[in-house]
Amino acid sequence: MELSYQEKLTLIKLNEVKRVKFDELVEKTGLDQVAVMRSVLGLQSKGLARLEERSERIAKLTETGRKYAEIGLPEWRALAVLRERGKITLDDLRDVLSEDELKPIVGLLRKEGWASVRKEDGKLVLEITEKGMEAGERPIDKALKLLAERKVVPLGEVEKLVPAKELKRRKIAEEDTATERFVEITPEGEELVRKGLELKEEVSTLTPELIKSGKWREVEFKRFNIQAPVRRFYPGKKQPYRAFLDKLRRRLIEMGFIEMTVDSLIETQFWNFDALFQPQNHPARDWTDTYQLKYPKSGHLPGEELVERVRASHEHGGDTGSRGWGYVWSPERAMLLMPRAHGTALSGRQLAKGVEIPGKYFTIQRVFRPDVLDRTHLIEFNQVDGFVVGEDLTFKHLLGILKRFAVEIAGAKKVKFLPDYYPFTEPSVQMSAYHPELGWVEFGGAGIFREEMTKALGIDVPVIAWGIGIDRLAMFKLGIDDIRYLFSYDLRWLREARLVW
Repeated sequence: MELSYQEKLTLIKLNEVKRVKFDELVEKTGLDQVAVMRSVLGLQSKGLARLEERSERIAKLTETGRKYAEIGLPEWRALAVLRERGKITLDDLRDVLSEDELKPIVGLLRKEGWASVRKEDGKLVLEITEKGMEAGERPIDKALKLLAERKVVPLGEVEKLVPAKELKRRKIAEEDTATERFVEITPEGEELVRKGLELKEEVSTLTPELIKSGKWREVEFKRFNIQAPVRRFYPGKKQPYRAFLDKLRRRLIEMGFIEMTVDSLIETQFWNFDALFQPQNHPARDWTDTYQLKYPKSGHLPGEELVERVRASHEHGGDTGSRGWGYVWSPERAMLLMPRAHGTALSGRQLAKGVEIPGKYFTIQRVFRPDVLDRTHLIEFNQVDGFVVGEDLTFKHLLGILKRFAVEIAGAKKVKFLPDYYPFTEPSVQMSAYHPELGWVEFGGAGIFREEMTKALGIDVPVIAWGIGIDRLAMFKLGIDDIRYLFSYDLRWLREARLVW
């Protein structure tokens, strides 16, 4: 039977004790843990040793629990003051309790029956009761003492004194799993050792020095079992969602799109709304739908000629034949600053700056909108906006681009389009894709930019445009059902999440 040097050494040391804890075997061999585990698994596969694992739920002190073990639980420290003075206010406890401990102390003392509570002159007054004077050690105190003495205690033993959920609620202790490993030699392993095992130097690499010296004849070359289980290794990698966005950016550039960039997350309402032909009395511009900057409150408008064309477009349609929105446009309102609410603001900037015709442009931007956090909504998220400009573009071209996004980039299996309305596009469409856990999820809006917008920005050809919540598309690609997980600190998910395209 072929055994490596490390397997032979492990088997010889194991034969001395027959059965031993894994950590003790590591100490006896002088090898590192990984090498010993690999050797034990190799010996087990050959029927020369057995590895047993016992897992047990345990309780161990938290940082808060260790502090309480040293200075006492908050209720005991408060009771000490009560026993000394008889009657106190909450302010009298500030010297012995932290602010976090002060908040629940009244409830704790009431629950134990150690103090009566009443209001005097607008202040809460605590007065010690007879039960408080006679209070002694409770189950929770015994559990804390037990954990402090032994550091780690079987969960069942702790729960004989107090429910684990109570210790967890008070942040005194936390649950964990302890695994203990034992290694035992088999009769076949003992027989092999009795016959004699020769420990020869083992090398894993044939070096020039070994060849020149002729020492290669005296050593054993390590054999590798590529099917043997090994410890999981987690190399450094990009955060999964960050990697997804970088690949998306590269894919769009490979498709011929030009990236639009900007340094700031703050935008004037002019670029966020007015340049996009969104009226100043539109409800989406209220504080309930967008964030506003408190200071500084206002920024600067671009050149007078552009501002005048946008004003004319809003008030009477400019030279488009439209009637516009029919109100008096306010430059002061347009100068207000806000965190960018959608990436389409960059599309307006780019069109005003000038574009290639035909041309394709995109941007990936962080945007901000007030919303209720849940599985599919965030208040700060990423959006992929873009547009294609050209002489002969139609609505069908737009639908084709959107479907390609959903199917090829996000991996969605089902896609559907619904009519929608946006102030700056006509016709407009909403796009949804089917998620196996969440059902139909809306992730983008699109349309053809209205002439009232494009002509005011100096463009006289069709422009098809879209804004896609790329976070939701990433949910499809990364196989998650909660959008918050894209920004999670969960180490297990960060380690195991697949890197995708």
